[in-house]
Amino acid sequence: METAKPTDLQQKPVAAVRKRKKISSDHLMAIGFILPSFLLILIFVYGFIGWTGYVSFSNWNSLVPDFSFAGLKNYIYLFQDFRFQADLRNTLFFTILFIGFVIISGLLLAILLDQKIKGEPFFRNLFLFPMALSFVVTGVVWQWLLNPSTGVNLFLNKLGLNPKWYTDTNVLAGFNWGKIEFGIPAALIAVVIAAVWQMTGFSLAMYLAGLRGIPDEVREAARMDGASEIMIYRKIILPLLRPITVSVIIIMAHISLKIFDLIYAMTGPGANFVTDVPGVYMFETTFRGNYYANGAAIAIIMLVSVAIFIVPYLINSRKAEA
Repeated sequence: METAKPTDLQQKPVAAVRKRKKISSDHLMAIGFILPSFLLILIFVYGFIGWTGYVSFSNWNSLVPDFSFAGLKNYIYLFQDFRFQADLRNTLFFTILFIGFVIISGLLLAILLDQKIKGEPFFRNLFLFPMALSFVVTGVVWQWLLNPSTGVNLFLNKLGLNPKWYTDTNVLAGFNWGKIEFGIPAALIAVVIAAVWQMTGFSLAMYLAGLRGIPDEVREAARMDGASEIMIYRKIILPLLRPITVSVIIIMAHISLKIFDLIYAMTGPGANFVTDVPGVYMFETTFRGNYYANGAAIAIIMLVSVAIFIVPYLINSRKAEA
C-alpha cells in the first residue's frame, strides 16, 4: 500500500510560500511627501492642544510661569465668572440666530435663483461676493453702517426711528440666571446681521447645487400626481436637501462657536459684555491680562464645544461612506 506523497505546500514552509510585498519607490516617495505634513500637524496642532490642556490645569496666571497642578480651579472660576456666563449666553443666542437666518435666507435665495431668472449669474456672484471678504473687513464696514449716529440711522431718523444697534445694553425677554440676565442681548442682533450677510452666500451655493442635482423628472411626476408647488417643496425637495442642511448647520456652528475677528473688529466686548464671546475673552485674558491658565481653560472649553458638533458629524459621515 503506497503512502501519500506530501504536497508541495506541505514540503515548503509557509514563510517561503508567502512572499513579502516589497515597498516600491512610489510608496517611499508618497511617505516622504506625507511625513513632513504629518509631523507638523502632530506638533503644531495636537501638540499645542495637549500643551494648552496642560496649562489649563496649572497655576500660570502671571508673567512668571507656574506649572504647579491647580486641578479644576481655573474651570470653576470661569463658570462662576460674570463675564464668562455672559459669553456663554451670547454664544448660545448668536449660534441659534446665525444658523437659523443663514439657512432660511440661503434656501430662499437658492429657490429663487433655481427658477432660472434673468441675470442669474450676476445675482449669484453678488450674493457670493461677501464670502471673499474677511470677517475683519465685514466688522469694520458694518460698524460704520450700524453706527447710531451715522450709516443707516441717518435714513431711519427721518422715519422717527433711532435704534442703538450694537451699543444697546438691553436684554430682550431676559430673566435672572446665575449672575447674568438670560435673554437675547439687543446689541447682538447687529452682529448677527453682519455675520448672516457674509455667510449667506455659502448656504446659497450649497442649496443651489442641491437643487440643480434633483432631476426635473421628480418634480414633473409630482405635478402629474396633482401636487402643488408648495407640496413639492415640502414633501420632496426639502427632504432631499436634508443632508445639505445638516452640513450647513455643522459648518455654521463651527464658525459661530469660535467667532472672534468679526466681533473684535465690530463691537468688542460691548458695554456690560452684551456682545462678548469666549474668543474675545480668551484673547484679552491671555495676551492682555497675562492669565495664561485661565485663557487656556477658555480655549479648551471652546474646543470641546466645537467637538460636540463636529465629531458626531464626522462619525456619521464615515459610517455612511462605509
